[in-house]
Formats: sequence, structure tokens, C-alpha cells
Amino acid sequence: MAVIRFHREGRYWIMGTFLTGALLALLLWKLHPPLWVSILLGILWTIWTALLLNFFRYPSRRCPAEPQLVYAPCDGKVVEIKRTFEPKYFQTEMTQISIFMSPLNVHVNWAPAAGILRFRDYNPGTHLVAWHPKSSLLNEQSFLAVEQDAQHRYALRQIAGVLARRICTYPATGSSLRSGSEIGFIKFGSRVDVLLPLTAEVCVRLGDHVRGALTPIARW
Repeated sequence: MAVIRFHREGRYWIMGTFLTGALLALLLWKLHPPLWVSILLGILWTIWTALLLNFFRYPSRRCPAEPQLVYAPCDGKVVEIKRTFEPKYFQTEMTQISIFMSPLNVHVNWAPAAGILRFRDYNPGTHLVAWHPKSSLLNEQSFLAVEQDAQHRYALRQIAGVLARRICTYPATGSSLRSGSEIGFIKFGSRVDVLLPLTAEVCVRLGDHVRGALTPIARW
């Protein structure tokens, strides 16, 4: 039987939710409100708890790690594929693949391919809806540039959405990343952009649903 795991980023949220539930039950027991009030509060607490546990679930995944493939960095829907200029590190035109994560998706982020993390930058930014075209430029985000060699390199943007208020990025500059290694977590609705060399062959289309560390999105 599979054991359901929850991500460490959710531990205080989960503990707080169950503590709130216990206090609420005690309060209702002391005050004896109308039955419909108790039922309504119980339903609302149950819905919130179910959504929270679903959001912070932490699936165990083994990336195939085929060296010629680039994998999805997160679960979600492909909302943009375009040619764009990357100004922070590579300073060249690249192919951008953007994946939107709804609050119902797993929000763990994985490295799409192996390489050395050469550059990392954080921008507090704004909080537009994550599927907005300008969210890649204006929203709170963490930027990572990763290189294997001159032909195999990519950039990753973890972008917060309208609900997200914290981006977690784990590896430090100089870290060696494996395909499918965990690199971070974004709380409550967000998006991840992968920027690849123009020579990379895109393997997904707009509207496709992908699974992080499992679905190939491009081929070197």
C-alpha cells in the first residue's frame, strides 16, 4: 500500500490547520451553537483541510533521466511556447516553455535536465495571475541558469502567481543537478518557465498536461 507523503514546506500549515480544527471543536462544544452552524463550520474546515493536504502532497518519482531529453520541471498545463530573449545570464534568444500549476497540482519543482547551477537570482516582483504573459517579467520569481556544456544549457524561472507568496529554491550556485532532482517548491498557484537553446526540439504542444520529472518536454 502506497504511503501518502507531504512536503516539508507544508508542515506548519498542516499542523496549524489541525490545531485550528481542535480549537474549533472545543469552542463549539463549549458554546453549543445551533446545529446548522456546527455542521457548516465542520464542512468548511473539512474542505480546507482536504485542499491543503492535496496541495502539499509529495509524490515519489523516479525520473528516467535520459541524457538527450529535457523533462517537465513541474506538474501542470503548457500555456506558452515561444521564442524570447533571455537577458539575465545567457543573453541570447531561447525557446521558452511555460507550465501553469493550478492550486490542485503538485507544487514540487524538479530539475528538467542535468548540469551545474551557474547563476541564481531572486526578484520579489508583483503578483499577476500566473498565466498572464507579463508574469514572466513582472512577478515574484527565482531565476536559475544551468549548464552542462555549450550545447546543453537551460534557464528556469519559478514564478509566483496571484495567490503565491513564497518561492522556495534549494540548490546553491555551483551545485550539480541531476535530471529530476528536487530544486524547490512554490506555494499556492504558480508557473515555471523553461528556457532552452533554439536548437532544442520541443516535444509538447499548448494545452498539454505534463508531470514533473516524468514528461519529456524537449529533446537536445
